[in-house]
Amino acid sequence: MKIISHRGNIRGPVLDKENRPSYIDSAIGNGYDVEIDLRLVNNEIWLGHDEPQYKVEHNWIISRKQHLWIHCKNVEIAYYLKDYKNELNYFCHYSDSFTLTSTGHLWVHDLNGIINESSIIPLINKESVGRYKQYNCYGICTDYPSLIEK
Repeated sequence: MKIISHRGNIRGPVLDKENRPSYIDSAIGNGYDVEIDLRLVNNEIWLGHDEPQYKVEHNWIISRKQHLWIHCKNVEIAYYLKDYKNELNYFCHYSDSFTLTSTGHLWVHDLNGIINESSIIPLINKESVGRYKQYNCYGICTDYPSLIEK
């Protein structure tokens, strides 16, 4: 099962570091994939959850492509990434119970729905990790990947 760090977090949320390139690299260096928030503003690529915070270059994304799960935060970045659908893991959603990623995985938010070996489930907070019951899934996205390993 793949464990995906939510915005670079490993042992819980650190809001002032989330989506920071060095924080993402640290999570990757610790063996995790990372879900990042990405947007395109004025033809520039930015990391950041609610707003553009950290400018990155295209090569930064491509050099980490095997470890990134890109949450498209605006339609512009979705259009930009569609030409890389065979290279990058990306998805768009707002409040959907599930979304299909570019690589054919289902990112499933409704844990009462169907979860199978192609599903990625978010167990973001500590309580949801504590209730984790060995779902037969492809991956888990969380702020607490260090707890899931144990």
